[in-house]
Amino acid sequence: MARQELARFLRERRAGLRPRTVGLAPGTVPRRTPGLRREEVAELAHMSVDYYTRLEQARGPRPSPRVLDALAGALRLAPAERSHLFRLAGSAAAPPAPTAVRRVRPHVAGMLERLPDTAAIVTDASYGLVAWNPLAQLLFGGDLGRGTTNLARRRFLGQGRMYPSSSAGEFGHIVVARLRRAAERYPHDVQLTSLLGELHAGSTEFRRIWATHPVHAPGHRTKVLDHPELGRLRLNCDVLLVPEDDQEVVLVTADPGSVSACRIAELAARV
Repeated sequence: MARQELARFLRERRAGLRPRTVGLAPGTVPRRTPGLRREEVAELAHMSVDYYTRLEQARGPRPSPRVLDALAGALRLAPAERSHLFRLAGSAAAPPAPTAVRRVRPHVAGMLERLPDTAAIVTDASYGLVAWNPLAQLLFGGDLGRGTTNLARRRFLGQGRMYPSSSAGEFGHIVVARLRRAAERYPHDVQLTSLLGELHAGSTEFRRIWATHPVHAPGHRTKVLDHPELGRLRLNCDVLLVPEDDQEVVLVTADPGSVSACRIAELAARV
């Protein structure tokens, strides 16, 4: 159980709520800090104020799944945040491996080759690129196999080519959220510890986002990519999980019949 992280998470999510959001009257007594009061969260979660206070002060017992579920409801947590809460409280379904898996399973690598009109990459828990197909190589700059293959280093330290994209800001938060989760799951991973040290030392933006404790669940998103040869492309990014290895397969496509799809098909013809 990560007591300090759990306490911090509860305090931050409580501070981000307003009384009207959870159906409470704002009251006439001025609030010293933004957000809900502890007693209001305790009331919404149907627990004693003392018990909730001890959780926020990192001195409470390990909460049961029932208590965690009540807290998730009281704090209006999104699904990804709810899962994060359970992990912090030590209620994960299975213990993690000692280090992140940095190899791709053959059947996953083979799947990438069977997607001729889809750019596909596989990333490990520390955002290292462990596999990609030829179309991804062409679409994202042609240097995926040279220099750094870690997307966090590319995004925050400029180590490697990244074309301008409408999702650059969002992607920064996604990267940090995943690295935070990896740090919790693999506290003894030397490579991950070294990576986090580099990012903290080399990027003010990374430090700023890290301090906000972002949480993100992988899924579907769209972005506009400014490709130097193909021009502006509207792309769909969908993530498939490889849970046994804590890896993600990112599939990049364009809407059928769109200008972007035609340009990607032209690119795929070169493969």
